[in-house]
Amino acid sequence: MGQWIDGTALAQRIESEVAEEVLRLLESGVRPGLAVVLVGENPASHIYVRSKVKRCQILGMHSEKIELTASTTTERILKVVAELNVRSEIHGILVQLPLPGQVDSRRILEAITPEKDVDGLHPTNIGRLVAGSAVLKACTPAGIMEIFRRYEIPLRGRRAVVIGRSDIVGKPISLMLLHQDATVTICHSKTPDLPGMAREADILVVAMGKPAFVDDTFIKPGAAVIDVGTNRVDSLERIRALFGEDPQRLADHAKKGYTLVGDVHPTKVFPKCSYITPVPGGVGPLTIAMLMMNTVIAAAALSDKPVLALGGGGVYL
Repeated sequence: MGQWIDGTALAQRIESEVAEEVLRLLESGVRPGLAVVLVGENPASHIYVRSKVKRCQILGMHSEKIELTASTTTERILKVVAELNVRSEIHGILVQLPLPGQVDSRRILEAITPEKDVDGLHPTNIGRLVAGSAVLKACTPAGIMEIFRRYEIPLRGRRAVVIGRSDIVGKPISLMLLHQDATVTICHSKTPDLPGMAREADILVVAMGKPAFVDDTFIKPGAAVIDVGTNRVDSLERIRALFGEDPQRLADHAKKGYTLVGDVHPTKVFPKCSYITPVPGGVGPLTIAMLMMNTVIAAAALSDKPVLALGGGGVYL
């Protein structure tokens, strides 16, 4: 029988440690500052940005939200980023994705100075991750690594399978696992016998964007399963098939017209694994917590202040 990983409680612990670091920096005259650039009217993006700005305020950090219309050009966003790059009170810059279709997202992300790239997506920071010397790491994978560390899930010598090869999750988490001496296999939509590959995993990370796709036929008994997917399911019949008469899920549907489901079938996988992250309340809260941590790390580095170990030993590379 599996154990649910409480991502919300873990994120609160991390944010408590971040708040202590913020206080230490404030005492030395530095207030960590995060600027978030939001382009367009994507409802999910607005929710995410509000959450990030709110967390900054709660932790005592400076935050700014720069909102631009959906018709904004690449050149206009590049100008905004260039201005933020040279502002000394801004230590972290985040451009909320996805951007409108007319915008060259790669140019925008590459325009952020690497030392302020708190999303960890700049090619320089990805290169540092490959080399094992990353300071600012992609937030969701870094949060996953905190799960392994704080739940004392061993990685050295273990077989890890990552389903999904995105630049945001799949590739960086594979590198982070590799740096912890796991043997890593990256799978994707063209991988033959995907369930068979997954069944070899002691550590299974799923980030593919297909609701409840991974069931018990993918799971090695005792595997630790990290579900990164966040999918809306609005069919009441489908919700009942996944969760039975779970009152919270039925209440979600009654109130919002949907419930959130990961890429892993929770009721089928839970009895077979050792650990599993729920959706919601698993990886999601940790992504924002790691963004806060990255902003504090960037502020300390840009201000030539020593970075104290967060979490009693530092985070995984």
